[in-house]
Amino acid sequence: MAGVSARTIAASAGVNQALVFYHFGSVDELLSAACTVNTAARVERYAEAFAEVGSLRELLDVGRTLHAEERRLGNVAILAQLLAGAQADPKLGAPVAAALRLWIDQIEPVLSRLLAGSPFADVADVPGLARAVSAAFIGLELFEGVDPDGARHALDALEQLAVLVEVVDEMGPVARRALRAKLTRASARR
Repeated sequence: MAGVSARTIAASAGVNQALVFYHFGSVDELLSAACTVNTAARVERYAEAFAEVGSLRELLDVGRTLHAEERRLGNVAILAQLLAGAQADPKLGAPVAAALRLWIDQIEPVLSRLLAGSPFADVADVPGLARAVSAAFIGLELFEGVDPDGARHALDALEQLAVLVEVVDEMGPVARRALRAKLTRASARR
C-alpha cells in the first residue's frame, strides 16, 4: 500500500494517470472501488456453495476451499495490505469494512439456517457469530502466512467444534431440552 500511487496504478493499467483522478477522484477512492468490486465478485463466486451448506462442517469445508483459492489468487496478501492501510487511513476503513460485510452477509443466513432448531439457537447471537466466523477466517488467512501449522491446527479445532454441534443435534429430545435449559440459564448469567 505504501508504494501505491496514481502513477504506479496508471503504469500497471497502461493508461494515463490523469484517468485515475478523472474516474475516481483519488487513489483512495480507486482502492475503495477495487476492494468493493473484487470482494463482490468473490462473494458471488461462492454464493451457491454457501447456499448448499448443510452443516457446520460443510461450512468449514467451504471456508477451507475459499481460503486456498483466495491465497492462490493473491487476495489474502491484498486483504492484509488493505486491512493494514485501513488502520492508518480512515478513508479506507469504511470501504474495507463494507467489503468484509459482504462476506458476513453470506455467512449469517447460513448460520441461522444451520442453528435453527438446535439447542444453541436460543442463546446464539447469530449476527455476532457471523462476524466472529468472518474475523476468525481473516485472522487465520493472515496467520497462515507466518505459521502454517498453527493455522492448520486452528482449522482442525474448529472442525472439532462442528462435530460437537452435530453430536448435540443428534441427541434425543429429553437431553436436548436439558441442554437447552442449561444453555439458557448460562446465557442469562452473562
